[in-house]
Amino acid sequence: MTAGRPDVEPGAPVNPPVQLSSTFVLGVPDGDNPVYGRVDNATWRACEQAIGALEGGDATLFASGMAAISAVLAQVPPDGLVVLPVAAYNTTLALADALQEQGQLRTRRVDVADTGAVEAAVDGAAVLWLESPTNPLLEVADIRACADAGRRAGALVVVDNTFATPLLQQPLALGADVVVHSVTKYLAGHSDVVLGATVTASTEDTDLADRLIRHRAMHGAVPGPWEAWLALRGIRTLGVRLERAQASAAVLAARLEGHPAVTRVRHPSLPTDPGHERALFQMHGFGAVVSIELADADAADAVTRAVRLWVPATSLGGVESTLERRRRHPTEPDVVPESLLRLSVGIEDVEDLWRDLDGALRSVS
Repeated sequence: MTAGRPDVEPGAPVNPPVQLSSTFVLGVPDGDNPVYGRVDNATWRACEQAIGALEGGDATLFASGMAAISAVLAQVPPDGLVVLPVAAYNTTLALADALQEQGQLRTRRVDVADTGAVEAAVDGAAVLWLESPTNPLLEVADIRACADAGRRAGALVVVDNTFATPLLQQPLALGADVVVHSVTKYLAGHSDVVLGATVTASTEDTDLADRLIRHRAMHGAVPGPWEAWLALRGIRTLGVRLERAQASAAVLAARLEGHPAVTRVRHPSLPTDPGHERALFQMHGFGAVVSIELADADAADAVTRAVRLWVPATSLGGVESTLERRRRHPTEPDVVPESLLRLSVGIEDVEDLWRDLDGALRSVS
């Protein structure tokens, strides 16, 4: 993937430089030249080109995933209805609830894996917000059918594609209006960057993309050039990282199904919609996150203390494998079981990961 690279010329660098400047020399007229670092930066643009090429649209980089999510929710008209999953990234849901308490919008929760329920819920909605797979229950939505229902209702269709990444599905091609990413996770991929992005369809009507860009500048939700450069570097290895992690996740999920300490394994199979399929990944299931349920919260907490290779930490999508009990967060939805552990599978040797996890589970079973 060559998007975001400099032109190929003798003596030119193969990677773009980090543009560290808060202001720029004015032109007469300025035209497309940058003026100020809160508005434009060449390193942002290189990273945006890469993300946009992967998702099939126009990307806008933000200071964090929540900054990107906030920018999209800011487009909801006063008292507009936002339809959200019953379980999703907890800070997304917490922000929507806070905006509802402030009287800025209304919310309605729906099981996004139930297409009929989504079709019924979007009546009168301003925004249909989807995650697929959902965080952390890993439920899969029929994005095409849900997007069609949202469009018929006149809703803006938003898909958080952080878990799947554009290598596993491209929601814009399935009918979504906006894709959001926590670039922090799989795209950057090394647990050393906090960034977010929105992606809109590439059309002559750029009003939505322009509004998101203005929101970024007006609200100061701007990414650092160094973070943008690190994310771009991470994107170059996304394919090999995800292939390895997803293959290992499928192995672990299969073994965990029969483990005496595990009461339920959640790892979605590959969706049947052709828009989701990528030949490179068809043999390995869907995604590199596995959620398991244990006997109770105490057992789950004990496992996080007993592992040695797995890292007890929040976030996901890095090269290291992490796990955490999600209900430790007070804002996690009640529908998430107290004993649920979310496992983000990294790129370590799968047998090493299994020995560590199996030993921790057996120590508390």
